Amino acid sequence: MASFTAKLPSSRAERTPNGPRAKIRAAAGHLPNAKRTVTWRTAFRQFIWPRRKNVFIGLVLIVISRVAGMVLPGSTKYLLDDVVGQGDLDMLWILLAAVVGALIIQSVTSYILTQLLSVEAQLLISQLRTQVQRKILSLPTSFFDNTKSGALVSRIMSDVEGVRNLVGTGLVQLIGGTLTALISLVWLISISPTMTLFTLAPVGFFAFIAMRAFAKIRPIFRTRGVINAEVTGRLTETLNGVRVIKGFGAEEQENKTFEIGVQRLFDNVKASLTATSFISSMSTLLLGLASAGIMGIGAYQMVGGNLTSGEFVQFTVLLGFMIAPIVQMSNIGSQLTEAFAGLDRTEEIMNMQPEDVEDRRPIKLNDVQGHIEFKDVRFSYEEGKEVLHGIDFEASKGSVIALVGTSGSGKSTIAGLVATFLNPSAGKILIDGQDLSRVSLASYRKHLGVVLQDDFLFEGTIRENILFPRPNATEEQLQKAVKGAYVNEFTDRMELGLETVIGERGVKLSGGQRQRVAIARAMLADPKILILDEATSNLDTESEALIQKSLNELVKDRTTFVIAHRLSTIRQATEILVVENGYIAERGTHADLIAKQGRYYDLYTYQARI
Repeated sequence: MASFTAKLPSSRAERTPNGPRAKIRAAAGHLPNAKRTVTWRTAFRQFIWPRRKNVFIGLVLIVISRVAGMVLPGSTKYLLDDVVGQGDLDMLWILLAAVVGALIIQSVTSYILTQLLSVEAQLLISQLRTQVQRKILSLPTSFFDNTKSGALVSRIMSDVEGVRNLVGTGLVQLIGGTLTALISLVWLISISPTMTLFTLAPVGFFAFIAMRAFAKIRPIFRTRGVINAEVTGRLTETLNGVRVIKGFGAEEQENKTFEIGVQRLFDNVKASLTATSFISSMSTLLLGLASAGIMGIGAYQMVGGNLTSGEFVQFTVLLGFMIAPIVQMSNIGSQLTEAFAGLDRTEEIMNMQPEDVEDRRPIKLNDVQGHIEFKDVRFSYEEGKEVLHGIDFEASKGSVIALVGTSGSGKSTIAGLVATFLNPSAGKILIDGQDLSRVSLASYRKHLGVVLQDDFLFEGTIRENILFPRPNATEEQLQKAVKGAYVNEFTDRMELGLETVIGERGVKLSGGQRQRVAIARAMLADPKILILDEATSNLDTESEALIQKSLNELVKDRTTFVIAHRLSTIRQATEILVVENGYIAERGTHADLIAKQGRYYDLYTYQARI
């Protein structure tokens, strides 16, 4: 059903110069909805609070680790003043024991912290990816027509990565760094208030610059996600269309297109690196100036006898313990900014309206008979440009409705409405007397089957593709579908038979073989409503004769809609609708329409002459 989803609504969009497809190519990777910004409050409520137990344990561990980390700088005063200055070797052993014990505590807490929070962060990333993918698949078909698949892959796989810095070690290190800086600050004041105050001025100035810089960096990271999605989307299209590219000798053209996208990504990364390197450079300069000033003040106080050499060394070591977390916090702040930019894009997806909302579609179909009725149905891909005008017809249970007409006349749009991939702009579509716009899509689509002109096959085996709609089908049911679609006619000649791997999109099979696999898949699904979009177009004459027999069996007791270009295949249809310019120009059986000698007669006799 995937290719049908992509095909039906896009046929019109591709033909419209200013349509959705053209617009999306102009701004590829941008999703059609307003920008949303994730705040700290939102992030705390959604990601941190549900994991408060692990985060709290992590905070306790980081406190223990940082307190243990203060043992080393604290011991320097006693090492110089007592051990070295006074020759107290007993104090040396006490200091060594304290330092070694503190190092062991730091190592153990660091290991536990990584196991506790990093694993939890990766679990959250996995859960978010699942939620985003589930959300994307719940969105209307029009969303996929207007968004590149590569962009969606980027949304699912990349944008949620940054959340690890919220519930992982990033946030805890931010809090732990703040705690270390505060403890060091209090200790520094107790040693020398003068030198401490001299230090706070450049540190405070640096913090102000960093906060302003992070506010500027967040939009850069957000734009990077859009550009990355665009480049990924184009690359995906290039790889999928490699035969077309090579067939037209357009490799260099694609290389240039990709090069332009990569250059845009580089320019964005360069901008973010410039901003972050400015922060790092400012921290080096300001904090270096503070250190130089402290050297002067400290030397002056030691000469005056107001400061011992041990206290001065202790002060400088503690100063490093205060400054290091601040510099580290600037790096963590950059990571958190990138995380929030990714979450902004994820939030856009999660706030989109799914197509199957219970409040709007409360009716659940337990048993579908297959009686479908169009009542004055109108449809527009773009506002003010109606492509279907007052369509009225009735398809009774088990009937075969053939849709014929020139390309772009509206046949695929009607089929898309039947499949609920599109919704009418006006009028009603009824299924067994129920308004289809109020019917649960899940309950309706489980009775729906499609066979397309260029049907989509998944990478895997022939067996897996046929079993796709009913993975738990019995071997007997599978073999019935295989024989009914004459798939065994070519699998019997293959060494692995149904276990043959067909490659991406079934590339290892011929067009006719792919078509027969798709028909077998529809047979196994056993739908009440069937849509055939030129289902025999890729078959040779011999295969078409075989498949036509299986299709005659397939359509029995099912309401079937056939989009036909080869008119010889629909002579037995219950009713033929000739669609022209969005109107039903003629209707009737094959014999009736031939007798009228109207538009259908012209099309049929023209094909017969060909």
